[in-house]
Amino acid sequence: MSEREYDVIVIGAGAVGENIAERTVQGGMSTVIVEAELVGGECSYWACMPSKALLRSASALRAAQDVDGAKQAIRGGLDITGVLRRRDRITHDWDDASQVRWLKKTGIDLVRGHAEFTGVKRVRVTAEDGTVTDLIARHAVAVATGSVALLPDIPGLREIEPWTSRDATSAQTIPASLAILGGGVVGAEMATAYAGFGTKVTLIVRSRLLPKLEPFAAELVEASLRGLGVTVRAGVAVTAAHRTDRNAVLALSDGGRVVAEQVLVAVGRTPRTGDLGLGSIGFSPGAWLAVDDTLLVKGTDWLYAVGDVNHRALLTHQGKYQARAAGDVIAVRAKGGPVDDVPWGAHVATADHDHIPQVTFTDPEIASVGLTEAAARAAGRRIRVLDYDLSWVAGASTYADSYEGRARAIVDEDRGVLIGATFAGANVAELLHSATVAIVGEVPIDRLWHAVPSYPTLSEVWLRWLEEYGRPAPL
Repeated sequence: MSEREYDVIVIGAGAVGENIAERTVQGGMSTVIVEAELVGGECSYWACMPSKALLRSASALRAAQDVDGAKQAIRGGLDITGVLRRRDRITHDWDDASQVRWLKKTGIDLVRGHAEFTGVKRVRVTAEDGTVTDLIARHAVAVATGSVALLPDIPGLREIEPWTSRDATSAQTIPASLAILGGGVVGAEMATAYAGFGTKVTLIVRSRLLPKLEPFAAELVEASLRGLGVTVRAGVAVTAAHRTDRNAVLALSDGGRVVAEQVLVAVGRTPRTGDLGLGSIGFSPGAWLAVDDTLLVKGTDWLYAVGDVNHRALLTHQGKYQARAAGDVIAVRAKGGPVDDVPWGAHVATADHDHIPQVTFTDPEIASVGLTEAAARAAGRRIRVLDYDLSWVAGASTYADSYEGRARAIVDEDRGVLIGATFAGANVAELLHSATVAIVGEVPIDRLWHAVPSYPTLSEVWLRWLEEYGRPAPL
C-alpha cells in the first residue's frame, strides 16, 4: 500500500472530471484523477460520440435521397459494416491512450482503479491487480462519476439480460429486431439509428414520446419514426419478460406482447455512487449528491459533485460547464479568496436552472433551450408564443426538396426577452447556440432586430419571429 497527498482529488476521468482537473491545475493546484475504466468516460466511448456516429450515416443517406441530382447517384443502401467501422474509429477502438497522454501533458496525475472514501478528504483506490493506493486531499475532492442506466424492477427483465445504452452504442452485430423500453432521448435516438440499419424496431412508451419537449417536436419525431418503419406503442408498460431460444418476449399492460431478438432498456439514469463508500462520510450510498451553484455538496466545505452525479442536468455539455465553475471555485477557495474572485466574476452554475440547451439527434433533429410553453405557463410567466413553419424559410429549400420543420419562441412579455426556443427540422442543431446566447444574455426583442440573419439560411427564422411579434419601438 502506498499513500500520496494532493491539493485536489477528482474521482472520474470522463469529460467532466478532466475539465475539473484541468482548471485546478491551471489554478496552481496539484491534482490527481482516479478512473476505474477508460479515461474520457461515458461520452467518449459509450454515449455522445458513438451514438452520433451510428446515427450520421443513415441520416446523410436520407438527406441525399431528398435532393434532386444527388438521389440519382445513390445505387445502394447503407453499408452497416462501414457504419460500425466509422464508429470504432471515432471511439479509438475503446483505447484511451490519447486521453492519457493529454492528462500527462496537462500535468494531471492518473491513478487507475476503483475509488472509495475512507474518511473526510481520504480516498482509497484499488487497482485491478489488487494494488491499493491511499490518496489524501489537502483542499477538495470532486466526485464526477456520472450515472448509469436504470433497470426497472420488472419480473424477468434482468434474467433476459437486456441491453443498456452502452450495449446499443458499442454493438458489433446488429439484431434483426429490437424492442426499446423508454421514449426519452436515448430511446428515440437509438430507435432512429437501428431503424436506419433495417432493424425491426418497437418503441414502448409509458406516456408520450419525448415528454420534456414541446409536443409539436415530439409529434414530428414520432411521425418520422413511423415513416422509418418503427412501431410506436404509446401509453403501455412492460409488465413481465422472458426469453425463448431465439427471442425475448415482453408482456404489456394492455394485454399485448412484443417479441424481439434484443431488448434495450432506456427508461432513465441512476447515480454512480453506490460503491463509493459514501457512508463513511455521512451520505447514503447510491444517492444523488445535492449541491449549491458552486457545485459544493450541501453540508460540506470540501466535497464537490459535478455532472450527472448531482442530478442538475444530465448532459455532457452542462457537466463540462459545471466542471469549469467547480475547478475555478476550488482553486480560489483554497487560496482563501471569495468566490467573487473567480475569473470572469462569480462563475457559478446558474445556467443549470432555466437555460439548458439540448439537441435530440433524431430525424428530424430537435434543438431546444430554456422553457417550453407549458413550463413557462406553469411558472406563472406572462408569455407570447411565436410559431413558424421552417419550410417557409428560403434557406430550407436549399437543404431538401421536401423540408419539414417548425420553430417556436417563447417571449416573456413583462421583460421583452426570449425565455425559450425550440427548433425541429434538418440541420437545426446549429441554430441552437444563437438562441442560447439571446436567452442567457437577455437580449431585448428590440435589439434582436439589429442582429441580421444571413440569406438564404435557416437563421432567417429569427426575422420571421420578429415580424410576427411586431415592429420595434422607435429609436
